[in-house]
Amino acid sequence: MELNTIIEGCKNNDRKCQEKLYKEYFATMMSMCMRYVQDKYKAAEIVNDGFLKVFKKIDQYEFRGSFEGWMRRIVFHSISDTIRKDANYLKFMVFEEHDKKYKNRILDNLYEEDLIKMIDDIPPASGDIFILYAIQGYAHKEIAEMKNISIGTSKWHLSEARKKLQNLVLENYKNSLNAG
Repeated sequence: MELNTIIEGCKNNDRKCQEKLYKEYFATMMSMCMRYVQDKYKAAEIVNDGFLKVFKKIDQYEFRGSFEGWMRRIVFHSISDTIRKDANYLKFMVFEEHDKKYKNRILDNLYEEDLIKMIDDIPPASGDIFILYAIQGYAHKEIAEMKNISIGTSKWHLSEARKKLQNLVLENYKNSLNAG
């Protein structure tokens, strides 16, 4: 069955079309979610929540642009909702487990809203790569193709974005100590 037919069926609340769409995109959306939550059960919960939103909003899809991209944005909003509920996931996106030099008290004093705002303060090229990789779940190869850059350049931008975000977090922490 063609994708447009499946989408039209979903718009008409056809359960078989919804099932086909779910089966077609579950693995892709699960992979995107696993980049952030590192827990298969939590990721599946987010994917299911995302698909519920997709089915509720599918009337808004106007067959312009990539359907997968449209769906990724909706599922990403489910990831964001989860991140807002548990700020540790957002902090993990900036500080991986091997970043032990950053003490827990720094991260405990950081609000996820502050971190989201900090993404806007990094250079646009690096910020875009960070969002594509860490938030939207694209692989470096996909980003390289989209941005017409090398995979190495994509990795460099991600690394630079993480460094800049780490510095902004430390600066924010120092400012909060000086203010208090």
